[in-house]
Amino acid sequence: MADQKTMIQTEIRAAGVTYPLAQDQDLDGLKRRIEEALTTAGTFVDFVVVGNRQVSLLITPHSQVAITVATVLFDARDTGDVDFPFGGHYDLL
Repeated sequence: MADQKTMIQTEIRAAGVTYPLAQDQDLDGLKRRIEEALTTAGTFVDFVVVGNRQVSLLITPHSQVAITVATVLFDARDTGDVDFPFGGHYDLL
C-alpha cells in the first residue's frame, strides 16, 4: 500500500458552526483579527474555508471561538483561491 499524503487542517468553531480553514490561511493573523474584533461592539472577520469559499464571521465581545488543528488526508484542490471554489457543503463532511 502506497504512503498517503497528509496535510494540517485548522478549524474554527463559532456559534456552533465549524469552519475548516483553507490551507493558505495565516492562523496567527486570523487570531489577531479575532482578538481585535473582540474589543469592538462587533466586527466582521473574513477568512477562506476548504472549498475556497470566503466566510465573514461577526465577532462580538460575547463570541466564543475555538480553534483546532489536525492532520488530514491531502487534498490538492485546497489552495484557498476564492476564484476557484470546489465542492459543496456535503464535501466538507
